Amino acid sequence: MFNKGQLAGLMKQAQAMQDNLRKAQDELATIQVTGESGSGMVRITMTCKHQVKRVQIDASLMTDDKEMLEDLMVAAFNDAARKAEVTSEEKMGKLSGGMPGLPGGMKLPF
Repeated sequence: MFNKGQLAGLMKQAQAMQDNLRKAQDELATIQVTGESGSGMVRITMTCKHQVKRVQIDASLMTDDKEMLEDLMVAAFNDAARKAEVTSEEKMGKLSGGMPGLPGGMKLPF
């Protein structure tokens, strides 16, 4: 099937891809996205690794009922999480796009 030279070349390619994936994952930890709810009255900023960095709540909501504020915070968090996931998939997809033989729907890293 493969001679030693081909196998060595494949191993080099695999190592390079692994290094690129590691770098991309490190970069995702620094990319920030912001989710909003209530027409921007609640904003949550997080990294693409889902680490929340900032929560902003419009002062006018502080006098409203607690349950509504909680619901707005959940919606803003979920919006930020969706944005982080899309950004991560785009970033990682660029790396896996040229990799032949991956079954459909398989995500990297494994």
